[in-house]
Amino acid sequence: MSYFKHHVFFCCNQREAGESCCNSLGASTLQTYAKERISELNMKGAGQVRINKAGCLDRCDQGPVLVIYPEAVWYSYIDEEDVEEIIQEHLLNGRIVERLKI
Repeated sequence: MSYFKHHVFFCCNQREAGESCCNSLGASTLQTYAKERISELNMKGAGQVRINKAGCLDRCDQGPVLVIYPEAVWYSYIDEEDVEEIIQEHLLNGRIVERLKI
């Protein structure tokens, strides 16, 4: 069994000015939001959820992106509302958010 029920990786890669990347689209800010929400919901720690920053996940054209393991479900998101929906639906209730899935 995995150490975490869900391990979430937010691409927070920063490219040079002018190049498209997840971080220039707010990824680090939204990763921090997700990490704080998981803590507020008492979902943090062993057997629960881990929120991490990742380097380039090589899906810049679909960014910002995150991936949730062990399911290997990829999402694109825009704002806190999208991230909150992923938290509520996928992480809390085990339902894939089809409208954000890539």
